[in-house]
Amino acid sequence: MSYAVDPHPLWRPSPERAAATAMAALIGETGHVSYADLWRWSVDHPTRFWSKVWDFCGVVGDMGDDVLENGDRMPGARWFPQARLNYAENLLKQRDDGDALVFWGEDQVKSRMSRARLYTDVSRFVKVLQAAGVEEGDRVAGYLPNLPETLVAMLATAALGAIWSSASPDFGVQGVLDRFGQIEPKVLVCVDGYWYNGKAVDCLEKNAEVVAKMPSVASTVVVPYLKTSPAIEAIRDAILWPEALARHPAGDIEFRRVAFDHPLFIMFSSGTTGVPKCIVHCHGGVLLQHLKEHQLHGDVRPGDRLFYFTTCGWMMWNWLVSGLASGATLLLYDGSPFAGGGTVLFDYAEAEAMTHFGTSAKFLDAAAKQGLKPGATHQLDALRVMFSTGSPLSPEGFDYVYRDIKADLLLASISGGTDIVSCFVLGNPVLPVYRGEIQCRGLGMAVEVFDDEGRPVQGQKGELVCTRPFPVMPVGFWNDPEGAKYRAAYFERFPNVWCHGDFSELTEHDGVIIYGRSDAVLNPGGVRIGTAEIYRQVEQLPEIAEALVVGQEWEGDVRVVLFVRLQPGATLDAALIDRIKQRIRANTTPRHVPARIVQVGDIPRTKSGKIVELAVRNVVHHQPVKNVEALANPEALEFFRNRSELAT
Repeated sequence: MSYAVDPHPLWRPSPERAAATAMAALIGETGHVSYADLWRWSVDHPTRFWSKVWDFCGVVGDMGDDVLENGDRMPGARWFPQARLNYAENLLKQRDDGDALVFWGEDQVKSRMSRARLYTDVSRFVKVLQAAGVEEGDRVAGYLPNLPETLVAMLATAALGAIWSSASPDFGVQGVLDRFGQIEPKVLVCVDGYWYNGKAVDCLEKNAEVVAKMPSVASTVVVPYLKTSPAIEAIRDAILWPEALARHPAGDIEFRRVAFDHPLFIMFSSGTTGVPKCIVHCHGGVLLQHLKEHQLHGDVRPGDRLFYFTTCGWMMWNWLVSGLASGATLLLYDGSPFAGGGTVLFDYAEAEAMTHFGTSAKFLDAAAKQGLKPGATHQLDALRVMFSTGSPLSPEGFDYVYRDIKADLLLASISGGTDIVSCFVLGNPVLPVYRGEIQCRGLGMAVEVFDDEGRPVQGQKGELVCTRPFPVMPVGFWNDPEGAKYRAAYFERFPNVWCHGDFSELTEHDGVIIYGRSDAVLNPGGVRIGTAEIYRQVEQLPEIAEALVVGQEWEGDVRVVLFVRLQPGATLDAALIDRIKQRIRANTTPRHVPARIVQVGDIPRTKSGKIVELAVRNVVHHQPVKNVEALANPEALEFFRNRSELAT
């Protein structure tokens, strides 16, 4: 069952608006007449395209003469082998008094920082790191909220050619050790606590335990967020952030220009099926890809005000902060998205003339359920683009945005992941938006949908793949010297082809629909069903707050089991069960109809808000969940254990 394709777009840019975009300029400069032509050229002529992106987007650095070595190998291709550049230098090229960032910590804390002040603080923290012995290739870890200090610490790390890695402070001690313990950081930057839904959450005890169990840490810097002078004596080799900076005068930063493929970030897989994989991303690949996605696909222009609701444990933080390289002001937020009466993010959008609002599909679903109508309650005149990711945005989610947020808006549903710290498929300011569809395949990304035999298909579901190398492919995995884990993660299904693990469809508009993760696909009677197809139907019912679906092995086949969390006051009685089944049958197929519908008190999710179907499937089948520390609410797994409804 595929979503019905609506021939009429929900939004189309005016000719004047489209003509003013960087995408339109690039189409013209390269002698093309349409995005489809430009995309085909970008994947057929990668050396010409990516060198053009370097110049067009204004990369600071030396490109070198060669663009690509071993361009027929995945993995094994090497981009810009003679280039020298530094990611932080590209983000700090402006040093004026304009806003580099604005910060809101719920409705508790508000601050802003100029580009000159950001540069100054980074220059001081570079010296803090050098005093701690940090050199090129060393690791610096941030156990932090989405604070201005987090950005400063990352940029200082990158300026030295060291490697940054971060996790949000809601991770438990074991979750942090599972991540940072593998990469052995020399410096840990942490926080005394954070705000969530109006409540202060203290982190000092966790920090002390983490440092005690990580002998590699030679110095710990504690950011005072809840208090001006928190007690840090229990944390080994600790100093408060203001004191650390005060020890060093500001000055010019000597950016260490490194090779294009020099490690910049270590990102972590969600880790719900084992110890997280440590994915290494490089200076050149991250910078070039993010510049392309921001300026061309996202229509980010100098002076724009760019927001994404994210923690520092999600790749969207890394994606957000790269916006500095395109001249944008970053709007940083930490805390609950529904703090302060539930409208805090839209309050922020109005107060700071937000031009780009990034969030998750789950947030938009929740806002719709709560009846929020920001278009009527807030002044959103500056807002041009809304990004959505984290899970597939349903067609009804598209309707909500255009009906209740803003009618004249580029709604850019985007999809990629930590694996590439960017996107395979995303928005486009010169193309129309069709209901339920991601607009296009990314420039330079040879994305196809393969059937089970590895043949490209259109108009039917299959595996999302990328058939040619691209610059932001990981350098590899940490502690994987032969590359065996890296190859197994992406290249075993189809040789020499990146298989991303998304169950997808390429539409007649050349857009893309994501039906869910391939490893969570249901398979009753041998028919593959994407979980998003069921969520779309169930979550439209007013009684349903949230749903999770798994396939349960049963009598030699697989049966569909639907778990639902209800709205307050709702009851899962026979009438509601019947309505759920009728809606699914009427709008999909009989195969989609759950054999069992079970009420639960909560649904487990990762720290970035993604529901964890695989962990629930393990619980249902009495198998261990290997890393509950990756979950924001691991106690929710108990709602799924030994359910009598699943025994018959």
